[in-house]
Amino acid sequence: MARPNQIPIAEGLFTWPDDNPRLIGSRCRACGEVTFPHQPSCPACCAEDTEDYLLARKGTLWTWTTQGFLPKSPPYAGPETPETFRPYGVGYVELPGEVRVEARLTESDPEKLGIGMAMELVVVPFATDSQGNEIVTFAFAPVPKT
Repeated sequence: MARPNQIPIAEGLFTWPDDNPRLIGSRCRACGEVTFPHQPSCPACCAEDTEDYLLARKGTLWTWTTQGFLPKSPPYAGPETPETFRPYGVGYVELPGEVRVEARLTESDPEKLGIGMAMELVVVPFATDSQGNEIVTFAFAPVPKT
């Protein structure tokens, strides 16, 4: 659940605040192509008539790896230093009938990740800004087996 001092890493990327956040993509009105993040024109047919499209919250892990070193800055803008950095999972999650989304994963242990496993969108802390707001971003977490 969103706290008052949480702000999204970028406006228009995912619904926030929201108890069930969803990524905001775009859908071409001409050909139906779905993209993420939102794009003003269609990469499939070049039409310039797209609309916001809320993506599914659940999908399957299409492929993944572990980010084992601190990314270069820029473009990375995380709060970690070489001393505080911890490896994290990165993968493509295929949302059914829509699109594959590249995202950080909440799990980085190779023994706990597998291609084809069920994943669900979550919102996680990323950094704290100079006003003390917690900046949040999206990630995908493994869906617990029932």
